[in-house]
Amino acid sequence: MTAPRTTAATVVAVAVTLLSATPALAHGAPTDPVSRVVACSPEGGDRAGSAACRAAVAANGAPFTAWDNLRVADVNGRDRQLIPDGRLCSGGLPAYRGLDLARPDWPSTRLGPGASLTMAYSSTIPHAGTFKLFLTKQGYDAAKPLTWADLPAEPFAQVTDPPLVKGAYRIGVKLPADRSGHHVLYTIWQNSSTTDTYYSCSDVVFPASGASGARGGSGAPGASGTPGTTDASASSGRSGTTGTGATPAGPAASPDAPASTVPGTPAAATTPRSGGGPSMPLLAGGAAAVALLAGGTALALRRRRG
Repeated sequence: MTAPRTTAATVVAVAVTLLSATPALAHGAPTDPVSRVVACSPEGGDRAGSAACRAAVAANGAPFTAWDNLRVADVNGRDRQLIPDGRLCSGGLPAYRGLDLARPDWPSTRLGPGASLTMAYSSTIPHAGTFKLFLTKQGYDAAKPLTWADLPAEPFAQVTDPPLVKGAYRIGVKLPADRSGHHVLYTIWQNSSTTDTYYSCSDVVFPASGASGARGGSGAPGASGTPGTTDASASSGRSGTTGTGATPAGPAASPDAPASTVPGTPAAATTPRSGGGPSMPLLAGGAAAVALLAGGTALALRRRRG
């Protein structure tokens, strides 16, 4: 009986050693104002059935299951040099190319010019880094591909190392006051504790001067009663997509794809993984593997004793 016990202990010890050597990876995307990748993911609720999301999935060739994994390694602040024009929303990743479709009917969030906004950026594990928020210039045409020229040279807001609270970073900012119509809130999250940079596009609509129905300074729901949405089809069954402090929800985890070490190359897999939901860090996937391995070993030992 000594040999089986020794073997089991050795296997578990090796698994734990491998797990401890695996770096924890951050993941995330904005859920309020909702980003395209979240809205069009299986977690997007009614928004996932919108015409824009259906077209994005068709162009993608696969659903946006790994909505929290749109990341590029080793950019190191060279966003404008490494992320091509027309591919800003996908971060240049083939696995997310459907997000770059130029169309004005993406699920969007109504905001007020000059209002205060608390962005909810859902994440699965806390990591250090800086969030940079850009808003397309007045005159932006949603029917054309998004380019760097559509964005100001500097972000209108920049926040470093906000706390992760109830599954999301809450980033308080003041919106520019000189916008109206359809715009893109472009968020760059450059990690300092990993080599990854995350990119996301949130479509937002500012009413014309004197119009009503936009969110106020506190991020409260619009007049229609649907938090931050432009129409009923944009509402979501996913929790955590409003700015009211709701906890973002996500389904069961799946292991992460390894990060690339080549500067400016995709850190995510070239195709979204099937099944599951927001991809969890390797740490969580490894812990599950250790538990499964330990359980299987224990079962084998019980059978041998019998």
